[in-house]
Amino acid sequence: MSDRAPQWVERRLPTEEAGQLIDLVREIAQREIAPHAAEEEEAGRFPREVFTLLSESGLLGLPYDSEHGGGDQPYEVYLQVLEELSAARLTVGLGVSVHSLACHGLAGYGSKEQRAEHLPSMLSGGLLGAYCLSEPASGSDAASLRTKAVRDGDDWVVTGTKAWITHGGIADFYTVLARTGAEGARGITAFLVPGDAAGLSAAVPEKKMGMKGSPTAQLHFDGVRIPDARRIGEEGQGFAIALSALDSGRLGIAACAIGVAQAALDGALGYATGRKQFGRPIADFQGLRFMLADMATRIEAGRALYLEAARLRDAGRPFSRQAAMAKLFCTDAAMQVTTDAVQVLGGYGYTQDFPVERLMREAKVLQIVEGTNQIQRMVIARHLAGPESR
Repeated sequence: MSDRAPQWVERRLPTEEAGQLIDLVREIAQREIAPHAAEEEEAGRFPREVFTLLSESGLLGLPYDSEHGGGDQPYEVYLQVLEELSAARLTVGLGVSVHSLACHGLAGYGSKEQRAEHLPSMLSGGLLGAYCLSEPASGSDAASLRTKAVRDGDDWVVTGTKAWITHGGIADFYTVLARTGAEGARGITAFLVPGDAAGLSAAVPEKKMGMKGSPTAQLHFDGVRIPDARRIGEEGQGFAIALSALDSGRLGIAACAIGVAQAALDGALGYATGRKQFGRPIADFQGLRFMLADMATRIEAGRALYLEAARLRDAGRPFSRQAAMAKLFCTDAAMQVTTDAVQVLGGYGYTQDFPVERLMREAKVLQIVEGTNQIQRMVIARHLAGPESR
């Protein structure tokens, strides 16, 4: 059985160009990504050549301006591209989302000179990025990070350890948040660090439940010297830059989650209509039909939620609350849908002969990355009821 049954999703796209873009992405996904996904994930192989192809095809810089090599696409379209890629292989879809996150700080807060110098190669020059906020002792409480950057003339010297870094050890550049001042959020500054900087090293990648093809590793900064010209934004502005990036990044994770869920539904539907028991397809049995209906409804609701948040972002309106809602709902939906897909397949769903067991393992991490779903609930509640009383 192939990794995915034919997809029945009809996209709502704003332009004819966007429709052609989705067609291109589906072609690449079906030809270059999906056929190798199961084998390469099991082997723990990162598909760097796929990211080179995506860069050459203009798909690594879609939401950024064409002046610097981007695709001038609204987030509404970019997120649907992520969904398509994630349905074929989450390592690729999530990797594109992380790369976009790593470009966000420089694109939004860098100087004109910085953008002209670095963005073209970051967006369409074959480079791959990573985002470095979390640390071994500061995950959800990101403002308590301990990695330090100390001024030394025209340079900064960075010392510390970052953790849970997607593309850690293989990225060409890292957007790094480091402490340059007092404790708390106001003492953090952002830097653009080359992947081959002296003193920068990666630990052995984590051994994970899923997404084995996507390296996640600690990064060690042992006196890494960074020119002040690679500081992004003002001193002390780093945490604001990080939060701005995370709002957009959460929408990326939401879209990735719906892609995984859609792939699981496609697989379950294909199996249920072909598998016969008691002389008829199991899709004829009401209990299973209701399960498929619930799966499809969760997916459609999640897609509508992330697209509404994207349209707010594209219109320049506040979208932080909706981004947290989309990340929360879509990733919870992906976990439920993939679990149900395994159930639809019965014993076969628990084997590696079918992709749904891999999709279920991959869905779990989406409830954790870019802010756990418990953190998303806190963000939503703050928008509704204000900060917590102390």
